[in-house]
Amino acid sequence: MLLTPARVRELAASAGVRPTKTLGQNFVIDPGTVRKIVRQAEVSSGEQVVEIGPGLGSLTLGLLEAGADVVAVEIDPVLARLLPATVAQQAPGWQAGEDVVLDSDGRVRLRVVTADALDVDTLPGPPSTALVANLPYNVAVPVLLTFLERFTSWRRGLVMVQSEVADRLVAAPGSRVYGVPSVKTAWYAQARRTATVGPRVFWPVPNVDSALVRLDRRDPPPTSATRVQVFATVDAAFAQRRKMLRSALATLAGSGEAAAEALTAAGLDPTDRGERVDVAGLARLAERLPPVEHLPPLGSRASHGRGEPGTVAP
Repeated sequence: MLLTPARVRELAASAGVRPTKTLGQNFVIDPGTVRKIVRQAEVSSGEQVVEIGPGLGSLTLGLLEAGADVVAVEIDPVLARLLPATVAQQAPGWQAGEDVVLDSDGRVRLRVVTADALDVDTLPGPPSTALVANLPYNVAVPVLLTFLERFTSWRRGLVMVQSEVADRLVAAPGSRVYGVPSVKTAWYAQARRTATVGPRVFWPVPNVDSALVRLDRRDPPPTSATRVQVFATVDAAFAQRRKMLRSALATLAGSGEAAAEALTAAGLDPTDRGERVDVAGLARLAERLPPVEHLPPLGSRASHGRGEPGTVAP
């Protein structure tokens, strides 16, 4: 049922598709890697899974092979139109509609949503219980944070991202790469890196390694502050990494003195820097700072850290 490297290239050629850096497209061409992702995601038969950036369908087919029902969100309209036909060709007896695929029993197994994942706020079909995706290189962090915020039904996820991005997502306080993506991910879930994936399993071949990150959703830290207040505090704490927290938070608090008072009340050292404070500490701090009404849109660079790039160019 899975796509081989030759089949991937054949499908792309027949549709006139060439992967683009603009859309962060690097297609998985190795069936062994696909099965590793599905296995580590612990996908079960009949489970509802959401996939972002299915591309030519390599991972989609792996999820379907495991028995999952898939909602695939694809920004490229050419690839979105191609996906149902590809699945039907690879699974004899299945039937493709315009944006759905039915198996031989007439059950809807695949639904395709043609949209930018950052703009999606509803998904068709039953609520998903898992997110499994080879995330587009150029928007991996904002897409992940968007789906963590908007779709609370999925309790676990497995995403493939660039190795450097994986390190940021799972970093602990005190780490050199601990920053906005680390804290905001920790607000929603426990994240851990499970495997490194070499560049040769992709087409085109990137010049960086990738990694698999497992996410298990958990409740946010107990706090009277809203998510918006906490995330505004996170953004301010990491806006200028070299600054001590009392200086970094001066604008948000109203003054350096007010910031120092809030930090002390939260049990934090005003001379510390953001990279030494965990999500629970930042949540306590947010309770003691002036309220914030809104954040930048989730898809914007500012929403996951000024000076904290979520990805690097492949």
